[in-house]
Amino acid sequence: MTLDKFLALGQTAMELGLVNSLTVLSLFLSYSMLNVCDLSTDGCFTLGAAVGALAAIAGLPWLSLPLAMLAGMISGFITATLQTRMGVQSLLAGIVVNTGLYSVNMALTGNKATLSMNKVPTVFSMAKDLLKDTPLAGQSTLLVMLAVVALAVAFLCWFLKTKLGLSIRATGSNADMVRSSSINPTFTTTVGLCISNAFTGLSGCLMAQQAKSFDINIGTGMLTVALASLLIGGVFIAKHRSIPLRAAGVVLGAFLFRLVYGLALRLDMPAFMLKLVSSVIVVIAISGPYLRQQLPLMLRRWRVYREGRHADA
Repeated sequence: MTLDKFLALGQTAMELGLVNSLTVLSLFLSYSMLNVCDLSTDGCFTLGAAVGALAAIAGLPWLSLPLAMLAGMISGFITATLQTRMGVQSLLAGIVVNTGLYSVNMALTGNKATLSMNKVPTVFSMAKDLLKDTPLAGQSTLLVMLAVVALAVAFLCWFLKTKLGLSIRATGSNADMVRSSSINPTFTTTVGLCISNAFTGLSGCLMAQQAKSFDINIGTGMLTVALASLLIGGVFIAKHRSIPLRAAGVVLGAFLFRLVYGLALRLDMPAFMLKLVSSVIVVIAISGPYLRQQLPLMLRRWRVYREGRHADA
């Protein structure tokens, strides 16, 4: 692979990684902070993409961003309501919402599995027009994503240090203790999932507008991608680090995942093998810290084994 091709691959991975990092930030809030495993990510991502595509087609590309976030918040509110007010387990609540969102997304698009935005203004095309005749014209997509992700990270870091944000973090650590401290865990869980899914909806909106098309399966496997990116980021940034560093690690994890994914495509790997690549990355990310801790013990056992064989010889 030549240097030019590698740089092009790196930029593509950066752009897609930044888009996906919003979904990873969503899991960072719900999974890492709130300790809730939300399985509605795939459907919520597709919902944000559908709303974003419809708003852009209607001639409202900038309005598509808050609308997609609002749609994600509604999805998160429903998931939280099932968990906290209707006694549905968190895993099952996410599955139920994810299943129902398929029908909702099809209804929003008028029973169309795909929508084209080839000749429709998007936030990326508008940014390109604004940067026309400037040295940054060719980097409009990357600049838009950097701005959005920077704002999302800044908001999340600020929010998690507020009284409500600290209550959400405390709920994830020990809900019983929070309840005894006169803090309503139902409320904190609901707020946390609403904000979390707002990020997911925004991510889906930007993904659809970047690709200039919507597909009903655009969110399939997004939960796996986001989880893998979250775990990769955790490998580089330990849990005891500050929130800004951990958030930066999340974005780094999303970029590295997309870089590995892109390299797999460059190696002419069949498309049906990419799901296996995602699964392998998840396994490595999960088992990596454990195996690293076990490495000294494994090496000692190997030395004892070799010394025993030499003694027998």
